[in-house]
Amino acid sequence: MMDDMRPSGGAGAMGLASLFPPGLQAIYGECRRLYPEQPNPLQVTAIVKYWLGGPDPLDYISMYRCVGSPAQHVQEHWHYVSFGLSDLYGDNRVHEFTGQDGPSGFGFELTFRLKREAGETAPPTWPAELMQGLARYVFQSENTFCSGDHVSWHSPLDNSESRIQHMLLTEDPQLQPVQTPFGLLTFLQIVGVCTEELQAAQQWNGQGILDLLRTVHVAGGPWLITDMRRGETIFEIDPHLQQERVDKGMETDGSNLSGVSAKCAWEDLSRPPDDEDDSRSICVGSQPRRLSDKDTEQIREALRRGLEINNKPVLPPISGQRQSHDRPQSRKDSLESESSAAIVPHELVRTRQLESVHLQFNQESGTLIPLCLKGRLLHGRHFTYKSITGDTAITFVSTGVEGAFATEEHPYAAHGPWLQILLTEEFVERMLEDLEDLTAREGPKLPREYSWPEKKLKISILPDSVFDSPLQ
Repeated sequence: MMDDMRPSGGAGAMGLASLFPPGLQAIYGECRRLYPEQPNPLQVTAIVKYWLGGPDPLDYISMYRCVGSPAQHVQEHWHYVSFGLSDLYGDNRVHEFTGQDGPSGFGFELTFRLKREAGETAPPTWPAELMQGLARYVFQSENTFCSGDHVSWHSPLDNSESRIQHMLLTEDPQLQPVQTPFGLLTFLQIVGVCTEELQAAQQWNGQGILDLLRTVHVAGGPWLITDMRRGETIFEIDPHLQQERVDKGMETDGSNLSGVSAKCAWEDLSRPPDDEDDSRSICVGSQPRRLSDKDTEQIREALRRGLEINNKPVLPPISGQRQSHDRPQSRKDSLESESSAAIVPHELVRTRQLESVHLQFNQESGTLIPLCLKGRLLHGRHFTYKSITGDTAITFVSTGVEGAFATEEHPYAAHGPWLQILLTEEFVERMLEDLEDLTAREGPKLPREYSWPEKKLKISILPDSVFDSPLQ
């Protein structure tokens, strides 16, 4: 639905300014700086506002016509800007007001740049629904996005037959951070990418792939404009990019993907499944054991903090104390960013050494195991799978990671529903050979089992239906 209630240009704008909430006015001000000739852009609005019980968290999405920059070879496109992930009102109706020094709401708004097709006189509205979908994820999960993050969407963004089926996120090239009366917000731009480009971002890092997209005009160019009709990946356009940039970058830098939300489970094979003292969280075919609210909040805090620096392979200490007071307790960063690598359960949960473990993943999660081993552990880092169906977490650690409770003497250790597995470099190299079919184009036939009896380790790759069954 189009909304006509917005600040207008000219003298009337000053008179109307007081009618608009300060957070909303601050974003409008930055948009007017960029598009002074478009004081009244087309705007999609939530029919029933989120704070009145509506399903859409974004109050508005403004849509501007951007002429681009011929000098920089930037083509004409539509520019979408969201309103609602930041605090627009400052009265706690949506976001908790925490002062001017911290982030405004979630600390960001989304933008999107879509190539304007010849003859198009009005912007398509499907990007607004896409942005609402991402906003719903943020509000429901309380995960924030960071520049360089990726979003696995697994469907054409515009519901067509397009190859653009996933997203990367980066800073908008034109909209500047805004200091509002309710805190600071930045503008994160959605960039549509192909599956092969998403996989390259996982194997290496999102920023590296974004830099490559900027150098290929038809794949985004300097301002990373999404073209839903793009039929070739950057690696098909320039075959040297995969080997000379991505493969070399992964070998040199490793991957900065430190964790993913996944369909996964683990079980302790060294004790009977009906052991009353069994503290595993989830096992295929059994009821999951839930964490307490306090434990869950501490996991959220650890997911928010994680690693501060990519090249500092240290897990946060196991502690029940909150380590940060600079954000509302309910906010945490994306699990798919470097700032959220580890999970720290409650300090009173007993740590157990396990003799033998069985790991279970769906196919999508399983295909990331070689990345975990090659891009993370061989670079002295760690990688976490956090279950999307329960409290289970599985962290693979290398011998170079400090602060882990898994050791070379006891490589399998559980802290409540959090399992740590320490793998030596020698064993990692062997696993990479044995798991080679996971990265094949057709993938393994499911179910598929990999076993290392002398290490007392078994990994199963299972159909999604196994994890979608009502285990909770």
